[in-house]
Amino acid sequence: MPQGAVHQGVAAAPSAALEYDLQDLIIATDNKSAPLFLMLDQVTDPHNVGAIIRSACAFGADGIIMQKKHAPELSGVLAKTACGGLEHVKVASVVNLSRAIEELQQAGYFVYGLDERGESDIGTLAKKPGKTVLVLGAEGPGMRPLVKDHCDALVRLPMFGPMPSINVSNAAAVALYALKAG
Repeated sequence: MPQGAVHQGVAAAPSAALEYDLQDLIIATDNKSAPLFLMLDQVTDPHNVGAIIRSACAFGADGIIMQKKHAPELSGVLAKTACGGLEHVKVASVVNLSRAIEELQQAGYFVYGLDERGESDIGTLAKKPGKTVLVLGAEGPGMRPLVKDHCDALVRLPMFGPMPSINVSNAAAVALYALKAG
């Protein structure tokens, strides 16, 4: 263990997280009536990605899609923050998110982008059945323009206080609850 490492007196040598591609996720959910994927557009903080994976696991999302570049490795801090979620949630890496969106749309998925300037509240989607992808952008810049343009619709989380947005991992948890509880 390196000096200063946080541990509970136990060392382990786990295997690397399994790697999936987009087709693996699509095929794995082929028989589901309403699969739900999250797509992360340049969310690079391993704490945020780990927390999103944990929430995805808790709320029953079927997978997460990230870029091969501009995304943290599925190890270390991310795995620790996910608290075991990596063992249950398939994470697919793709080269180009816009092309991945097109591929998902061809497979029958409706793609929503979560954006504070979205046309409608995410709660209105809870009643809509079907194959769904929810795209979350990086903190600050949000989704990149080309990714946003490929979304079928933009939705927002209703904010009632003076802050117009929340941390991306918190937004993922609230959005997953809204989609699953409705």
